Amino acid sequence: MESLHELIIKRWSPVAFDSRPMTKEEISLLIEAAKWAPSGRNAQPWRFIYATRDMNEYGPMFDLLNPGNKVWAKTAPLLILPIAMTISTYKERPNRLALYETGMAVSNLLFQATHMGLFVHQMGGYDHEKARELLGIPARFEPTAMMAVGYKGDLSALPAELAERETTRRTRMETGTFLVRGGYGTT
Repeated sequence: MESLHELIIKRWSPVAFDSRPMTKEEISLLIEAAKWAPSGRNAQPWRFIYATRDMNEYGPMFDLLNPGNKVWAKTAPLLILPIAMTISTYKERPNRLALYETGMAVSNLLFQATHMGLFVHQMGGYDHEKARELLGIPARFEPTAMMAVGYKGDLSALPAELAERETTRRTRMETGTFLVRGGYGTT
């Protein structure tokens, strides 16, 4: 029997990031991986707003985070906000798959990051409306999860409760919990 690919198993969302900067080449490879995700009509409805610590935009983007995320994300050298074009330019109609397809692009980015020895922690905890305004996100786009990206950091720099979270064994639901044979309500 085949086994799961090691990138799937190794992908992990830490809360301890090293402040070491990432190179432009590393960032480009992450976005290149995202580019190759499948999308209907090859529309590629995703966009990635990013800021590195040396950019003026980093501070305002960081300020969008909820206080709990700021505690640990402050050392991440890269923040990325994927957005999904939910109103297509093709016939100016809703694209019901935009979030799904953007998720696949993000998944490609995650596996590329894992392959490169980088880590990504995705966060829903940020001010979506303020992000829309501050980052000039057009109405046809929907912000998704903000991402902190970088190298693994030192646990001793974290508050005790976060350091403990970092060392807790990863678990997942059993597949029988989310696998539905033949549809709901069928026997």
